[in-house]
Amino acid sequence: MPTEIHREEVRTLVAAGAQLVEVLPSPEYEEDHLPGAIHLPLKKIDSEAGNVLDRSRPVIVYCWDTATEGTNAEHPRAGDVARKDVPTCGLKEKLGDVKARVRAQGWDAVVVVNDQRVVFGLLRSKELDKDPELLIEQAMRPAPSTFRPFVALHEMLHKMVGHKLESSPVTTSDGRLVGLLLQTDVAAALEQDK
Repeated sequence: MPTEIHREEVRTLVAAGAQLVEVLPSPEYEEDHLPGAIHLPLKKIDSEAGNVLDRSRPVIVYCWDTATEGTNAEHPRAGDVARKDVPTCGLKEKLGDVKARVRAQGWDAVVVVNDQRVVFGLLRSKELDKDPELLIEQAMRPAPSTFRPFVALHEMLHKMVGHKLESSPVTTSDGRLVGLLLQTDVAAALEQDK
């Protein structure tokens, strides 16, 4: 019997062996999906579920928030406004070198990533002004709050103002950097969208 569940319940069920099923069409699945999710488009779920799913294990069916479809799709989202040209650096670089490069590009923030662009940390002005001999891993804010590309801008602005975030990384569900969202850009985009 279908039951609505929330994030922590999903984590618990998946850890216990539940199957995640993404029901959106292929392009959306390929763009972003939860790690380990089985792709079973809604149009094919009746005909293919028996062949694809293990009947002895619970099934969690999900798709992107419906706010990204229909008339709401006309409104910009976090991924639309995030700056794709944000500077990045690695954990073992020296802070002084990164600061010089970042400031020369006109930025006061840099996202710390690995070779696959998975976000590890963030340096804003305060961190960039620390001892230039520090390694990035010693100076960064580890595990910064990140948001998904499809989050509505009004929701982003509320969270950013409420948590005093001047910027926040936007990532895919597997933590790969999409871009850096600046609070000022969110406010400007919402003003234009009126």
